[in-house]
Amino acid sequence: MKFTLAFVTLMASAIQAPAQEWVLGLGYADFSNVKSEDQGMLDLEVHAIPFYERGRFQAGWAGAVSVHFNGDFFIGAGMSGMLALKGGWFLEGSVMPGYYHPSTPLNDLGSDFEIRSLMGVGYTLKSGDRLSLAFTHKSNGGTSSVNPGVNAVEVRLRKQF
Repeated sequence: MKFTLAFVTLMASAIQAPAQEWVLGLGYADFSNVKSEDQGMLDLEVHAIPFYERGRFQAGWAGAVSVHFNGDFFIGAGMSGMLALKGGWFLEGSVMPGYYHPSTPLNDLGSDFEIRSLMGVGYTLKSGDRLSLAFTHKSNGGTSSVNPGVNAVEVRLRKQF
């Protein structure tokens, strides 16, 4: 119950915060379980105005929804960060606990509670928008006796507002 309340509060905070960026990602999910159905996926994220900035690094709240082409989905919220590099390049990362629902038992990750981590590298365009290549991993972090996990690679477009 405490987890559910904390999760709902975090999602409400992320949704109500002014959006700095919307992120659209298109990728491919590779499940660790051999019997699972690997497939394409679509991500949509909202990143709030950063609450921490120091030098070239910034961190803030974010929320994400991932939908796999067969109907599996994940919704989560957590922290995201970005480190600006030279020449318009940047590194991005995030950690978002949330709810995962498989559309088929083959894609079960062991529990409804899963944590999505992301690491990526990208480039800032002249328009201020950003393109990146990111790798994600979802697993329950061993909170369940079953924890096969799923990895994905995606191309992302970050649109600033």
